[in-house]
Amino acid sequence: MKLSREIIEFSSRLGYAFTRPELILRALTHSSLSSPTRADNQRLEFLGDRVLGLVIAELLLETDDHAPEGQLAPRFNALVRKETCAEVARSIDLGAVLKLGKSEMMTGGRRKDALLGDAMEAVIAAVYLDGGYDAVRAIIRRHWAGKVETVAEDARDAKTALQEWAQAKGQGLPRYVELSREGPDHAPIFTIEVTLTSGEAARASAKAKRHAEQEAAKKLLAGLEDGSA
Repeated sequence: MKLSREIIEFSSRLGYAFTRPELILRALTHSSLSSPTRADNQRLEFLGDRVLGLVIAELLLETDDHAPEGQLAPRFNALVRKETCAEVARSIDLGAVLKLGKSEMMTGGRRKDALLGDAMEAVIAAVYLDGGYDAVRAIIRRHWAGKVETVAEDARDAKTALQEWAQAKGQGLPRYVELSREGPDHAPIFTIEVTLTSGEAARASAKAKRHAEQEAAKKLLAGLEDGSA
């Protein structure tokens, strides 16, 4: 089985040459294009998520001999979440070789965090099945190295941090409201406002609801810290 020039170039960007081409082809095939004769990447995604978690956990323990579990866990979560996987996928232009059905292509599937993150996990599984643990560990360490070095000591997402702040003050859960959705269906912009029961609020816009919620929570936390909220 021969790989296309585009996938060979992608493998070069990834830093791994596959001896079983069918694995990388499957890893790059989204369920919107699957058929009885063409397997998609969902099962590989399941495996890749676990492989990534093991390598990242090992790497975090190596890079910090003294951090307690309470610090390691949020760092780990920040490094394995879908958004981080999607960032790595973009850095090697995985979207350019992702095999999608027409509906996903029409709605900008090559740019979606969820699809890119899932495909990145599937590619990790493909490397693991093709070359074993040492090979996949080298790939993950290469592409996550900068992120491991810069991940904050307390890498809890902003929504979690804001919720914990509110609960510590005896308040109810922060309330998130979608104020608007603008732009075409394939590239919408969401504006979200978060409000505390004590009245403080902040809003933010992003291409995905969850990103807008995170940004709004981050802005509100910053305002609470400097007294401007």
